[in-house]
Amino acid sequence: MNPAHFRNAARYWRSPLVPDADMVTAEYHDHAFTPHWHDAYTVPVIEAGAECFDYRGAHHVAEAGSVPVINPGEVHTGARAVDAGWRYRVFYLPVPFVENVAREMVGRPVASPWFPDEIIRDPDLARRLVLAHRLLEGDADPLAAELALVDAVTALIGRHALERPRIAPLAADAHRVAAMKSRLADDLLEPVTLADLAQTAGLSPFHAARLFIRETGLAPHAWRNQMRIVRAGASVADVAAASGFTDQSHFTRHFKRAFGVPPGRWR
Repeated sequence: MNPAHFRNAARYWRSPLVPDADMVTAEYHDHAFTPHWHDAYTVPVIEAGAECFDYRGAHHVAEAGSVPVINPGEVHTGARAVDAGWRYRVFYLPVPFVENVAREMVGRPVASPWFPDEIIRDPDLARRLVLAHRLLEGDADPLAAELALVDAVTALIGRHALERPRIAPLAADAHRVAAMKSRLADDLLEPVTLADLAQTAGLSPFHAARLFIRETGLAPHAWRNQMRIVRAGASVADVAAASGFTDQSHFTRHFKRAFGVPPGRWR
């Protein structure tokens, strides 16, 4: 349930997984943004309430669940559209980062993606963006967070860029998949990023994740968690610590999802 009104509170933060990008987690009641612009792609998800803004000669109202993308260099405003105000999560993604994701999707250099003036209403995209934002903000498993971000940005470009990229075909490659599995399984305590995994396979992060998921049926971080569970053999607390889980409850949760029962009953 929404409060009577939101606070005027904002937190700007960064993640080492997205160099030069800014992220914001914020809520506003009566704050109003004067006309301004950003040199990055502004990708917000309205979580509650509603925001209104002027952009490219039109007035827009973005309600909860919508994604009002602002292209780089475009002047816009921002204010509440309902009495309570609004709460949102925002990515400020550098142009080179978005260009690189688009290039990886098609396998060749492409023009900078450009998004329509209209507000994007795509519940699945909003869910993917919020998941990536939360994982990055919460310092989650870097492999899971980076994959979630790539997934969200490729969905944004693939579905809503004015010029939709045609994704390059990807042939089966058991050798590369085996190399990625080995990289994930060698040391279950070592942090591994999607970029690390892609380098092992000699692929871009987008295509490495795509190949791995297609051939194994699991995202790389999910496959690694499964490997941690399979290797379990001592006490629950010892296995959790030795296998790279943050704590015993984290391990138990993943184990139960995979096998339907808690580890104690399995043993």
